[in-house]
Amino acid sequence: MSDPVSDEIRPCCAPSAAPADVTLGPAPVVPGARSTRGQVPIPAGSFTMGDAFGEGYPADGETPVHRVELPAYLMDATTVTNAQFATFVKATGYVTDSERLGVSAVFHLLFDGSAADVVNRVEQAPWWLAVRGASWRRPEGPGSTIAARQNHPVVHVSWHDAQAYCTWAGKRLPSEAEWEYAARGGLDGARYAWGDELMARNRWQCNIWQGRFPTHNTEEDGHLGTAPVQTFRPNGYGLWQTAGNVWEWCADWFDPTYYARSTLVSPTGPDAGEQRVMRGGSFLCHDSYCNRYRVAARSSNTPDSASSNVGFRCANDATAAGG
Repeated sequence: MSDPVSDEIRPCCAPSAAPADVTLGPAPVVPGARSTRGQVPIPAGSFTMGDAFGEGYPADGETPVHRVELPAYLMDATTVTNAQFATFVKATGYVTDSERLGVSAVFHLLFDGSAADVVNRVEQAPWWLAVRGASWRRPEGPGSTIAARQNHPVVHVSWHDAQAYCTWAGKRLPSEAEWEYAARGGLDGARYAWGDELMARNRWQCNIWQGRFPTHNTEEDGHLGTAPVQTFRPNGYGLWQTAGNVWEWCADWFDPTYYARSTLVSPTGPDAGEQRVMRGGSFLCHDSYCNRYRVAARSSNTPDSASSNVGFRCANDATAAGG
């Protein structure tokens, strides 16, 4: 791995665009009946959680490697799509944090708008633009649309927005441990969801950055931005794209020291914090600065943050409460 940008910048994750005096939060949503639609069973078992290869950033807290045991549960086979999120919005009238704020973070090569739409750039990561009018409906700015991307992952959704969708859908966000176990697809201790080598059968296995970041993407994997949710091959549990494409929110608060005190059975993360866990990496990940498409990799952001490379998938208990 070549020398990364300082990890303190956390360049894979755009910071919240909300001013310090603006507080965003979950809008009320009526809970829906439990639903397992689109979900696949994840068997009970144990796995080795964390970075066994010594490749993670120290500030991300991927160690110590530890054994975790989980009961059976359910996980969405794909990340939530634009079409699914649109159904939720139509049914509830929900307004996302980005829409309420009126601005969200867009990667500069994807931006579709005028200079007047750019509120500012992130000083330490100028490839992130705070764009007026960017949202899940207009993911690259005011000139963009999702009309031809109904089966792409919804983006520009905050942790609050993901929680609201899960509540309405009768599902929940996965714990970080559930996410990693499911993402591994039965390959305990592997570097990636498909094995230890980035390329398999001389083909790209996920949607990440090729070329020189952040100015030129050769698009060898076929994508500059997001890809449809059922692109590449599913893992051993039937989950699609648990590496690359979009970051996925987890239920847990983030703490880089948590693994040292984690419970070994069904851990759910710290009791409190300032940021929530994100997993899986995105189409912007590249080994020169991020390398977080490894299955053990962690990142985080504030619950009100949203950007053009963050989405989510849902989980569920294996049986209904009291069942």
